[in-house]
Amino acid sequence: MHLKYESQLREPLVTGNKDYHQVTEDICRPIEAKPTKLWYVGFFIAVCLLMFGVYSVYREVTYGIGQWNLNKTVGWGWDITNFVWWVGIGHAGTLISAILLLFRQGWRTGVNRAAEAMTIFAVMCAGQFPIFHMGRVWMAFFVLPYPNTRGPLWTNFNSPLLWDVFAISTYFTVSLLFWYSGLIPDFATVRDRAKTKLRKLLYGVASFGWTGSTKHWQRHESLSLVLAGLSTPLVLSVHTIVSFDFATSVIPGWHTTIFPPYFVAGAVFSGFAMVQTLMLMLRKIFVLEDYITLGHIEAMNKVIVLTGSIVGCAYLTELFMGWYSQNKYEGYTFWYSRANLFSPYGWSYWGMMACNVISPQIFWSKKMRRNLFVTFFMSIIVNIGMWFERFVIIVTSLYRDYLPSSWSVYYSPSTWEMGFYAGTFGLFFTCFFLFAKYFPVIAIAEIKYVLKTTGDNYKAEVTKEETMEVDEFVHEYAH
Repeated sequence: MHLKYESQLREPLVTGNKDYHQVTEDICRPIEAKPTKLWYVGFFIAVCLLMFGVYSVYREVTYGIGQWNLNKTVGWGWDITNFVWWVGIGHAGTLISAILLLFRQGWRTGVNRAAEAMTIFAVMCAGQFPIFHMGRVWMAFFVLPYPNTRGPLWTNFNSPLLWDVFAISTYFTVSLLFWYSGLIPDFATVRDRAKTKLRKLLYGVASFGWTGSTKHWQRHESLSLVLAGLSTPLVLSVHTIVSFDFATSVIPGWHTTIFPPYFVAGAVFSGFAMVQTLMLMLRKIFVLEDYITLGHIEAMNKVIVLTGSIVGCAYLTELFMGWYSQNKYEGYTFWYSRANLFSPYGWSYWGMMACNVISPQIFWSKKMRRNLFVTFFMSIIVNIGMWFERFVIIVTSLYRDYLPSSWSVYYSPSTWEMGFYAGTFGLFFTCFFLFAKYFPVIAIAEIKYVLKTTGDNYKAEVTKEETMEVDEFVHEYAH
Protein backbone atom coordinates (compact mmCIF):
# COMPACT_ATOMS: atom_id res chain seq x y z
CA MET A 1 0.00 0.00 0.00
CA HIS A 2 1.11 3.54 -0.76
CA LEU A 3 1.88 5.71 2.24
CA LYS A 4 -0.13 8.71 1.00
CA TYR A 5 -3.87 8.39 1.53
CA GLU A 6 -6.38 9.99 -0.84
CA SER A 7 -10.11 10.17 -0.25
CA GLN A 8 -12.11 7.75 -2.34
CA LEU A 9 -14.57 10.56 -3.08
CA ARG A 10 -11.99 12.07 -5.42
CA GLU A 11 -12.21 10.71 -8.95
CA PRO A 12 -9.14 8.91 -10.38
CA LEU A 13 -6.63 11.07 -12.27
CA VAL A 14 -5.30 8.07 -14.22
CA THR A 15 -7.90 5.77 -15.75
CA GLY A 16 -7.73 2.55 -17.76
CA ASN A 17 -6.26 0.24 -15.05
CA LYS A 18 -2.70 1.31 -15.85
CA ASP A 19 0.48 -0.13 -14.39
CA TYR A 20 3.95 1.43 -14.57
CA HIS A 21 4.89 -0.28 -17.84
CA GLN A 22 1.69 0.82 -19.59
CA VAL A 23 2.28 4.42 -18.53
CA THR A 24 5.71 4.38 -20.20
CA GLU A 25 4.36 2.69 -23.33
CA ASP A 26 1.44 5.09 -23.76
CA ILE A 27 3.45 8.29 -23.34
CA CYS A 28 6.50 7.16 -25.35
CA ARG A 29 4.42 5.81 -28.26
CA PRO A 30 4.07 9.17 -30.11
CA ILE A 31 7.84 9.79 -29.81
CA GLU A 32 8.83 6.37 -31.15
CA ALA A 33 6.21 6.15 -33.93
CA LYS A 34 6.50 7.93 -37.28
CA PRO A 35 4.72 11.30 -37.52
CA THR A 36 1.12 11.04 -38.74
CA LYS A 37 -0.27 12.84 -41.81
CA LEU A 38 -2.18 15.13 -39.45
CA TRP A 39 1.11 16.11 -37.77
CA TYR A 40 2.71 16.91 -41.14
CA VAL A 41 -0.27 19.01 -42.25
CA GLY A 42 -0.30 20.97 -38.97
CA PHE A 43 3.47 21.46 -39.04
CA PHE A 44 3.37 22.66 -42.66
CA ILE A 45 0.66 25.23 -41.89
CA ALA A 46 2.64 26.46 -38.84
CA VAL A 47 5.84 26.85 -40.88
CA CYS A 48 3.95 28.75 -43.63
CA LEU A 49 2.57 31.17 -41.03
CA LEU A 50 6.07 31.56 -39.60
CA MET A 51 7.50 32.39 -43.04
CA PHE A 52 4.80 35.01 -43.62
CA GLY A 53 5.67 36.49 -40.22
CA VAL A 54 9.37 36.59 -41.12
CA TYR A 55 8.55 38.45 -44.34
CA SER A 56 6.31 40.91 -42.43
CA VAL A 57 9.17 41.64 -40.02
CA TYR A 58 11.57 42.02 -42.94
CA ARG A 59 9.25 44.68 -44.42
CA GLU A 60 9.11 46.57 -41.12
CA VAL A 61 12.88 46.43 -40.51
CA THR A 62 13.76 47.37 -44.10
CA TYR A 63 11.25 50.16 -44.71
CA GLY A 64 10.66 51.35 -41.15
CA ILE A 65 7.86 51.50 -38.63
CA GLY A 66 5.73 53.33 -41.22
CA GLN A 67 4.84 49.89 -42.57
CA TRP A 68 2.57 49.65 -39.55
CA ASN A 69 -0.46 51.91 -39.22
CA LEU A 70 0.71 53.56 -36.02
CA ASN A 71 0.11 57.31 -35.98
CA LYS A 72 0.75 60.40 -33.88
CA THR A 73 -1.91 59.48 -31.29
CA VAL A 74 -1.91 55.67 -31.38
CA GLY A 75 1.81 55.05 -30.90
CA TRP A 76 1.16 51.59 -29.48
CA GLY A 77 -1.18 49.39 -31.48
CA TRP A 78 -1.25 45.74 -32.42
CA ASP A 79 2.41 45.29 -31.47
CA ILE A 80 2.08 46.04 -27.74
CA THR A 81 -1.43 44.51 -27.65
CA ASN A 82 0.05 41.24 -28.90
CA PHE A 83 3.06 41.52 -26.59
CA VAL A 84 0.84 41.73 -23.49
CA TRP A 85 -1.45 38.98 -24.85
CA TRP A 86 1.42 36.52 -25.39
CA VAL A 87 2.94 37.26 -21.96
CA GLY A 88 -0.47 36.50 -20.45
CA ILE A 89 -0.70 33.21 -22.38
CA GLY A 90 2.58 32.16 -20.78
CA HIS A 91 1.34 32.55 -17.21
CA ALA A 92 -0.63 29.35 -16.66
CA GLY A 93 2.37 27.09 -17.24
CA THR A 94 4.33 28.52 -14.33
CA LEU A 95 1.27 28.62 -12.11
CA ILE A 96 0.52 24.94 -12.81
CA SER A 97 4.13 23.82 -12.43
CA ALA A 98 5.21 25.99 -9.48
CA ILE A 99 2.30 27.02 -7.28
CA LEU A 100 0.36 23.77 -7.68
CA LEU A 101 3.57 21.80 -6.98
CA LEU A 102 4.06 23.69 -3.72
CA PHE A 103 0.42 23.02 -2.78
CA ARG A 104 0.81 19.31 -3.71
CA GLN A 105 -2.08 19.32 -6.18
CA GLY A 106 -2.05 15.91 -7.88
CA TRP A 107 -4.11 17.00 -10.89
CA ARG A 108 -1.25 19.13 -12.20
CA THR A 109 0.72 16.04 -13.29
CA GLY A 110 -1.29 15.37 -16.45
CA VAL A 111 -0.99 18.89 -17.84
CA ASN A 112 2.13 20.52 -16.38
CA ARG A 113 4.67 19.46 -19.05
CA ALA A 114 2.75 20.84 -22.02
CA ALA A 115 1.74 23.94 -20.03
CA GLU A 116 5.40 24.69 -19.20
CA ALA A 117 6.36 24.25 -22.87
CA MET A 118 3.52 26.61 -23.80
CA THR A 119 4.94 29.19 -21.37
CA ILE A 120 8.38 29.13 -22.97
CA PHE A 121 7.08 29.34 -26.55
CA ALA A 122 4.63 32.14 -25.65
CA VAL A 123 7.38 34.24 -24.01
CA MET A 124 9.55 33.71 -27.11
CA CYS A 125 6.69 35.14 -29.20
CA ALA A 126 6.03 38.01 -26.78
CA GLY A 127 9.63 39.22 -26.63
CA GLN A 128 9.77 39.97 -30.35
CA PHE A 129 7.11 42.69 -30.32
CA PRO A 130 8.90 45.31 -28.17
CA ILE A 131 12.19 44.59 -29.95
CA PHE A 132 10.83 45.20 -33.45
CA HIS A 133 8.67 48.08 -32.21
CA MET A 134 11.96 49.94 -31.65
CA GLY A 135 12.19 50.44 -35.41
CA ARG A 136 15.99 50.44 -35.46
CA VAL A 137 16.19 46.90 -34.13
CA TRP A 138 19.98 46.86 -34.37
CA MET A 139 19.96 49.32 -31.47
CA ALA A 140 18.14 46.86 -29.18
CA PHE A 141 21.26 46.37 -27.06
CA PHE A 142 20.83 49.93 -25.78
CA VAL A 143 18.32 48.59 -23.22
CA LEU A 144 21.05 46.55 -21.52
CA PRO A 145 22.82 48.36 -18.65
CA TYR A 146 26.48 47.66 -19.32
CA PRO A 147 29.59 49.90 -19.18
CA ASN A 148 29.74 51.79 -22.48
CA THR A 149 31.41 54.66 -24.33
CA ARG A 150 28.20 56.58 -24.99
CA GLY A 151 28.89 59.17 -22.30
CA PRO A 152 25.78 60.17 -20.37
CA LEU A 153 23.51 57.90 -22.46
CA TRP A 154 22.42 55.27 -19.98
CA THR A 155 19.36 53.11 -19.41
CA ASN A 156 16.54 54.73 -17.46
CA PHE A 157 16.04 52.57 -14.37
CA ASN A 158 12.90 54.57 -13.51
CA SER A 159 11.13 53.27 -16.62
CA PRO A 160 8.88 50.21 -16.36
CA LEU A 161 9.84 49.41 -19.95
CA LEU A 162 13.33 48.59 -18.64
CA TRP A 163 11.80 46.61 -15.77
CA ASP A 164 10.05 44.56 -18.46
CA VAL A 165 13.40 43.57 -19.94
CA PHE A 166 14.59 42.15 -16.61
CA ALA A 167 11.25 40.63 -15.58
CA ILE A 168 10.59 38.77 -18.83
CA SER A 169 14.18 37.57 -19.32
CA THR A 170 14.21 36.25 -15.73
CA TYR A 171 10.80 34.63 -16.22
CA PHE A 172 11.97 32.94 -19.43
CA THR A 173 15.19 31.66 -17.83
CA VAL A 174 13.54 30.21 -14.71
CA SER A 175 10.68 28.67 -16.74
CA LEU A 176 13.17 27.07 -19.12
CA LEU A 177 15.17 25.60 -16.22
CA PHE A 178 12.02 24.30 -14.55
CA TRP A 179 10.75 22.71 -17.76
CA TYR A 180 14.07 21.12 -18.69
CA SER A 181 14.86 19.79 -15.21
CA GLY A 182 11.51 17.99 -15.24
CA LEU A 183 12.31 16.46 -18.63
CA ILE A 184 15.62 14.88 -17.57
CA PRO A 185 14.22 11.61 -16.07
CA ASP A 186 11.87 11.22 -19.06
CA PHE A 187 14.70 11.78 -21.56
CA ALA A 188 16.56 8.96 -19.79
CA THR A 189 13.50 6.70 -20.21
CA VAL A 190 13.38 7.45 -23.96
CA ARG A 191 17.18 6.95 -24.17
CA ASP A 192 16.92 3.49 -22.60
CA ARG A 193 14.18 2.49 -25.04
CA ALA A 194 15.94 3.90 -28.15
CA LYS A 195 16.47 1.48 -31.04
CA THR A 196 19.04 3.48 -33.03
CA LYS A 197 22.47 4.76 -32.00
CA LEU A 198 21.64 8.35 -32.99
CA ARG A 199 18.49 8.48 -30.84
CA LYS A 200 20.34 6.89 -27.93
CA LEU A 201 23.16 9.45 -28.29
CA LEU A 202 20.87 12.50 -28.58
CA TYR A 203 18.57 11.55 -25.73
CA GLY A 204 21.61 10.45 -23.70
CA VAL A 205 23.16 13.91 -24.05
CA ALA A 206 19.81 15.53 -23.23
CA SER A 207 19.38 13.42 -20.07
CA PHE A 208 22.81 14.45 -18.64
CA GLY A 209 23.72 10.87 -17.71
CA TRP A 210 20.64 10.30 -15.52
CA THR A 211 20.69 6.83 -13.93
CA GLY A 212 17.68 7.00 -11.62
CA SER A 213 19.77 6.53 -8.51
CA THR A 214 18.47 7.67 -5.12
CA LYS A 215 21.00 10.54 -5.11
CA HIS A 216 19.80 11.70 -8.53
CA TRP A 217 16.15 11.65 -7.42
CA GLN A 218 16.96 13.46 -4.19
CA ARG A 219 18.75 16.24 -6.07
CA HIS A 220 15.97 16.39 -8.65
CA GLU A 221 13.31 16.83 -5.95
CA SER A 222 15.38 19.53 -4.22
CA LEU A 223 15.94 21.41 -7.48
CA SER A 224 12.22 21.24 -8.32
CA LEU A 225 11.29 22.77 -4.97
CA VAL A 226 13.91 25.54 -5.28
CA LEU A 227 12.76 26.43 -8.80
CA ALA A 228 9.11 26.31 -7.68
CA GLY A 229 9.96 28.74 -4.91
CA LEU A 230 11.70 31.07 -7.39
CA SER A 231 8.87 30.80 -9.92
CA THR A 232 6.02 31.53 -7.54
CA PRO A 233 6.80 35.25 -7.04
CA LEU A 234 7.50 35.48 -10.79
CA VAL A 235 3.91 34.44 -11.55
CA LEU A 236 2.79 37.55 -9.69
CA SER A 237 5.63 39.94 -10.55
CA VAL A 238 5.94 39.55 -14.33
CA HIS A 239 2.45 40.66 -15.29
CA THR A 240 2.48 43.21 -12.49
CA ILE A 241 5.51 44.83 -14.14
CA VAL A 242 3.84 44.59 -17.56
CA SER A 243 0.85 46.43 -16.04
CA PHE A 244 3.23 49.15 -14.81
CA ASP A 245 3.90 50.00 -18.48
CA PHE A 246 0.44 51.54 -18.35
CA ALA A 247 -0.29 52.24 -14.67
CA THR A 248 2.75 54.49 -14.10
CA SER A 249 1.70 56.83 -16.91
CA VAL A 250 -0.74 59.74 -16.56
CA ILE A 251 -2.93 58.83 -19.54
CA PRO A 252 -6.66 58.54 -18.66
CA GLY A 253 -7.65 54.87 -18.68
CA TRP A 254 -4.13 53.75 -17.77
CA HIS A 255 -3.39 55.74 -14.62
CA THR A 256 -4.99 53.32 -12.15
CA THR A 257 -3.80 51.23 -9.20
CA ILE A 258 -6.07 48.28 -9.96
CA PHE A 259 -3.94 47.21 -12.93
CA PRO A 260 -1.44 44.84 -11.21
CA PRO A 261 -3.94 42.35 -9.66
CA TYR A 262 -6.26 42.80 -12.64
CA PHE A 263 -3.48 41.96 -15.12
CA VAL A 264 -2.31 38.93 -13.11
CA ALA A 265 -5.85 37.49 -12.89
CA GLY A 266 -6.32 38.14 -16.62
CA ALA A 267 -3.02 36.43 -17.44
CA VAL A 268 -3.95 33.29 -15.50
CA PHE A 269 -7.41 33.42 -17.12
CA SER A 270 -6.05 33.52 -20.68
CA GLY A 271 -3.21 31.10 -19.89
CA PHE A 272 -5.55 28.40 -18.60
CA ALA A 273 -7.79 28.89 -21.65
CA MET A 274 -4.81 28.24 -23.95
CA VAL A 275 -3.82 25.18 -21.88
CA GLN A 276 -7.35 23.84 -22.40
CA THR A 277 -7.13 24.42 -26.16
CA LEU A 278 -3.82 22.55 -26.45
CA MET A 279 -4.66 19.77 -23.98
CA LEU A 280 -7.94 18.88 -25.69
CA MET A 281 -6.11 18.58 -29.02
CA LEU A 282 -3.24 16.55 -27.51
CA ARG A 283 -5.47 14.07 -25.69
CA LYS A 284 -7.40 13.40 -28.89
CA ILE A 285 -4.51 13.21 -31.36
CA PHE A 286 -2.15 11.18 -29.12
CA VAL A 287 -4.92 9.07 -27.47
CA LEU A 288 -4.10 10.29 -23.95
CA GLU A 289 -7.66 10.33 -22.55
CA ASP A 290 -6.54 8.07 -19.67
CA TYR A 291 -4.02 10.69 -18.46
CA ILE A 292 -5.76 13.98 -19.32
CA THR A 293 -9.12 13.11 -17.83
CA LEU A 294 -12.40 14.96 -17.42
CA GLY A 295 -11.22 15.60 -13.84
CA HIS A 296 -8.26 17.63 -15.12
CA ILE A 297 -10.46 19.56 -17.52
CA GLU A 298 -13.05 20.32 -14.84
CA ALA A 299 -10.36 21.54 -12.41
CA MET A 300 -8.99 23.95 -15.03
CA ASN A 301 -12.49 25.18 -15.87
CA LYS A 302 -12.99 26.03 -12.19
CA VAL A 303 -9.87 28.20 -12.32
CA ILE A 304 -11.19 29.85 -15.51
CA VAL A 305 -14.55 30.75 -13.96
CA LEU A 306 -12.80 32.10 -10.83
CA THR A 307 -10.29 34.28 -12.68
CA GLY A 308 -12.94 35.36 -15.19
CA SER A 309 -15.10 36.59 -12.33
CA ILE A 310 -12.13 38.50 -10.83
CA VAL A 311 -11.49 40.15 -14.22
CA GLY A 312 -15.20 41.03 -14.52
CA CYS A 313 -15.09 42.63 -11.07
CA ALA A 314 -12.07 44.69 -12.20
CA TYR A 315 -13.93 45.90 -15.32
CA LEU A 316 -16.89 47.05 -13.21
CA THR A 317 -14.55 48.72 -10.69
CA GLU A 318 -12.93 50.68 -13.52
CA LEU A 319 -16.32 51.88 -14.74
CA PHE A 320 -17.36 52.84 -11.21
CA MET A 321 -14.14 54.79 -10.58
CA GLY A 322 -14.51 56.56 -13.92
CA TRP A 323 -17.80 57.95 -12.59
CA TYR A 324 -16.93 58.26 -8.88
CA SER A 325 -13.64 60.12 -9.43
CA GLN A 326 -15.51 62.95 -11.18
CA ASN A 327 -12.44 63.34 -13.39
CA LYS A 328 -13.88 64.32 -16.75
CA TYR A 329 -10.99 62.79 -18.71
CA GLU A 330 -11.26 59.42 -16.93
CA GLY A 331 -15.03 59.56 -17.28
CA TYR A 332 -14.75 60.29 -21.00
CA THR A 333 -12.33 57.38 -21.53
CA PHE A 334 -14.43 54.80 -19.66
CA TRP A 335 -17.98 55.94 -20.34
CA TYR A 336 -17.68 57.34 -23.86
CA SER A 337 -14.64 55.78 -25.56
CA ARG A 338 -15.28 52.30 -24.12
CA ALA A 339 -18.71 51.66 -22.64
CA ASN A 340 -20.62 53.60 -25.32
CA LEU A 341 -21.52 50.98 -27.92
CA PHE A 342 -21.80 53.66 -30.63
CA SER A 343 -18.34 55.16 -30.07
CA PRO A 344 -15.68 54.25 -32.69
CA TYR A 345 -14.28 51.38 -30.57
CA GLY A 346 -17.38 50.58 -28.48
CA TRP A 347 -17.75 47.27 -30.34
CA SER A 348 -14.39 46.06 -29.01
CA TYR A 349 -15.30 46.88 -25.39
CA TRP A 350 -18.59 44.99 -25.50
CA GLY A 351 -16.95 42.11 -27.35
CA MET A 352 -14.46 41.94 -24.48
CA MET A 353 -17.26 41.98 -21.87
CA ALA A 354 -19.19 39.25 -23.66
CA CYS A 355 -16.17 36.95 -24.07
CA ASN A 356 -14.47 37.48 -20.69
CA VAL A 357 -17.27 38.14 -18.21
CA ILE A 358 -20.55 36.73 -19.50
CA SER A 359 -19.53 33.59 -21.41
CA PRO A 360 -17.32 31.93 -18.69
CA GLN A 361 -20.29 31.92 -16.28
CA ILE A 362 -21.48 28.82 -18.15
CA PHE A 363 -18.87 26.90 -16.14
CA TRP A 364 -20.90 27.22 -12.94
CA SER A 365 -22.69 24.13 -14.33
CA LYS A 366 -20.81 20.88 -13.68
CA LYS A 367 -22.28 19.41 -16.86
CA MET A 368 -20.75 22.24 -18.90
CA ARG A 369 -17.39 22.02 -17.09
CA ARG A 370 -17.13 18.38 -18.19
CA ASN A 371 -18.35 18.92 -21.75
CA LEU A 372 -15.38 18.72 -24.15
CA PHE A 373 -16.94 20.68 -27.02
CA VAL A 374 -18.11 23.49 -24.73
CA THR A 375 -14.69 23.62 -23.04
CA PHE A 376 -12.80 23.79 -26.36
CA PHE A 377 -15.15 26.44 -27.77
CA MET A 378 -14.99 28.50 -24.58
CA SER A 379 -11.18 28.31 -24.41
CA ILE A 380 -10.98 29.99 -27.82
CA ILE A 381 -13.67 32.56 -26.93
CA VAL A 382 -11.79 33.50 -23.72
CA ASN A 383 -8.53 34.13 -25.57
CA ILE A 384 -10.33 36.22 -28.19
CA GLY A 385 -11.83 38.21 -25.31
CA MET A 386 -8.45 38.64 -23.60
CA TRP A 387 -6.95 39.93 -26.84
CA PHE A 388 -9.80 42.45 -27.03
CA GLU A 389 -9.05 43.48 -23.44
CA ARG A 390 -5.47 44.43 -24.29
CA PHE A 391 -6.63 46.18 -27.47
CA VAL A 392 -9.29 48.16 -25.56
CA ILE A 393 -6.84 49.23 -22.83
CA ILE A 394 -4.24 50.45 -25.33
CA VAL A 395 -6.16 51.92 -28.25
CA THR A 396 -9.23 53.45 -26.56
CA SER A 397 -6.98 55.37 -24.17
CA LEU A 398 -4.86 56.76 -26.99
CA TYR A 399 -6.96 57.37 -30.08
CA ARG A 400 -8.58 60.56 -28.69
CA ASP A 401 -6.07 62.68 -26.84
CA TYR A 402 -6.22 66.32 -25.69
CA LEU A 403 -6.08 67.68 -29.27
CA PRO A 404 -9.46 67.34 -31.04
CA SER A 405 -7.66 67.98 -34.34
CA SER A 406 -6.26 64.43 -34.19
CA TRP A 407 -9.57 62.74 -33.40
CA SER A 408 -10.39 61.93 -36.99
CA VAL A 409 -7.68 59.26 -37.13
CA TYR A 410 -9.12 55.73 -36.85
CA TYR A 411 -6.48 53.11 -36.09
CA SER A 412 -6.66 49.80 -37.92
CA PRO A 413 -3.70 47.44 -38.45
CA SER A 414 -1.79 47.11 -41.70
CA THR A 415 -1.21 43.82 -43.50
CA TRP A 416 2.30 43.62 -42.04
CA GLU A 417 1.09 44.14 -38.47
CA MET A 418 -1.37 41.29 -38.92
CA GLY A 419 1.35 39.26 -40.64
CA PHE A 420 3.72 39.74 -37.70
CA TYR A 421 1.00 38.50 -35.32
CA ALA A 422 0.23 35.52 -37.57
CA GLY A 423 3.96 34.78 -37.70
CA THR A 424 4.15 34.50 -33.91
CA PHE A 425 1.36 31.90 -34.10
CA GLY A 426 3.49 30.11 -36.68
CA LEU A 427 6.51 30.20 -34.35
CA PHE A 428 4.42 29.03 -31.38
CA PHE A 429 2.86 26.06 -33.18
CA THR A 430 6.07 25.12 -35.03
CA CYS A 431 7.79 24.81 -31.63
CA PHE A 432 4.79 23.03 -30.11
CA PHE A 433 4.55 20.46 -32.93
CA LEU A 434 8.26 19.68 -32.58
CA PHE A 435 7.88 19.43 -28.80
CA ALA A 436 4.89 17.09 -29.11
CA LYS A 437 6.75 14.81 -31.52
CA TYR A 438 10.17 14.54 -29.88
CA PHE A 439 9.52 15.19 -26.17
CA PRO A 440 7.20 13.37 -23.73
CA VAL A 441 4.10 15.62 -23.60
CA ILE A 442 3.15 14.23 -20.18
CA ALA A 443 5.62 13.84 -17.31
CA ILE A 444 6.13 10.06 -17.12
CA ALA A 445 7.91 10.15 -13.75
CA GLU A 446 5.24 12.36 -12.16
CA ILE A 447 2.35 10.24 -13.44
CA LYS A 448 4.03 7.16 -11.93
CA TYR A 449 4.50 9.03 -8.66
CA VAL A 450 0.76 9.65 -8.26
CA LEU A 451 -0.40 6.40 -9.90
CA LYS A 452 -0.78 4.42 -6.67
CA THR A 453 -2.96 7.06 -5.07
CA THR A 454 -4.94 8.38 -8.03
CA GLY A 455 -5.01 5.45 -10.51
CA ASP A 456 -8.48 3.90 -10.80
CA ASN A 457 -7.33 0.30 -10.18
CA TYR A 458 -5.45 1.29 -7.00
CA LYS A 459 -8.36 3.41 -5.79
CA ALA A 460 -10.69 0.45 -6.31
CA GLU A 461 -8.36 -1.70 -4.20
CA VAL A 462 -8.30 0.88 -1.39
CA THR A 463 -12.10 1.19 -1.54
CA LYS A 464 -12.34 -2.56 -0.95
CA GLU A 465 -9.97 -2.26 2.02
CA GLU A 466 -11.95 0.65 3.49
CA THR A 467 -15.14 -1.42 3.53
CA MET A 468 -13.51 -4.39 5.30
CA GLU A 469 -14.35 -5.23 8.89
CA VAL A 470 -11.49 -4.71 11.33
CA ASP A 471 -10.97 -8.44 11.93
CA GLU A 472 -10.95 -9.15 8.20
CA PHE A 473 -8.44 -6.33 7.57
CA VAL A 474 -6.10 -7.59 10.31
CA HIS A 475 -6.31 -11.14 9.01
CA GLU A 476 -5.58 -9.96 5.43
CA TYR A 477 -2.57 -7.74 6.21
CA ALA A 478 -1.16 -9.06 9.50
CA HIS A 479 1.24 -11.41 7.79
